[in-house]
This record gives sequence, structure tokens and C-alpha cells, in this order.
Amino acid sequence: MDVLVYHTGVMVIEFSQDNFNQEVIEVSVPVLVDFWAPWCGPCRTQGPIIDALADEYKDKAIKIGKVNVDENMELAAKYNIMSIPSLIIFKDGKAKEEMRGVHQKEALAEQLEKYI
Repeated sequence: MDVLVYHTGVMVIEFSQDNFNQEVIEVSVPVLVDFWAPWCGPCRTQGPIIDALADEYKDKAIKIGKVNVDENMELAAKYNIMSIPSLIIFKDGKAKEEMRGVHQKEALAEQLEKYI
């Protein structure tokens, strides 16, 4: 399993076409997926917020990770990602919540709590 390590030192899972089913679809815990790209300014704003959220939820039954849309165009197309950042909460293999644009940690936590 690949991970991305950001400035906070928090490990965020890097989801890809190769591991998406195993890491997101086939698990019973909720999964927050951040669809992003390195060139995207708003994505760079969202990144540290995702890091902080991952740190806050590290001891809970939840996964938090990212999909680089440039490297995983098939996944972006499958989930109709037309703008980034786009965040999707998956539970039991299904997309339950979709959020576009930058979201603050508190708002994301509120959405996640519905599925924990």
C-alpha cells in the first residue's frame, strides 16, 4: 500500500486504479477520498486539511486517502470528477457523500461522523 506523507507527518493512503477496489470498495469502514492533482491550487489548500483530519481520526475505524486524477484518469471518469478538489465518502462500497471544492476540517468531520 502506498502512502503520501505530508508536512504534518501523517500518513494518508494513496489510492490508485490498482488498489481502489481493495482499499475503498471492499472495506466495511467509511473511506474519505480526496480527488486532487499537484498543479491544482485549491487542492494544495485542501491537502493540509485532509492531513489534519487524518491525524484527528487516526484511532477511529475510517480510512482517509487521495487519488491523483492525472495518474488515475479512469477513476476520475468513473466517479464523474469534473472539478478538483472533489471529496467522496464511501461506505459499504458505495459513494454516500460528494463534496466539491475546499472544505474545512470541521465540516468534513461532521460529514464523516454520520458514517462512523
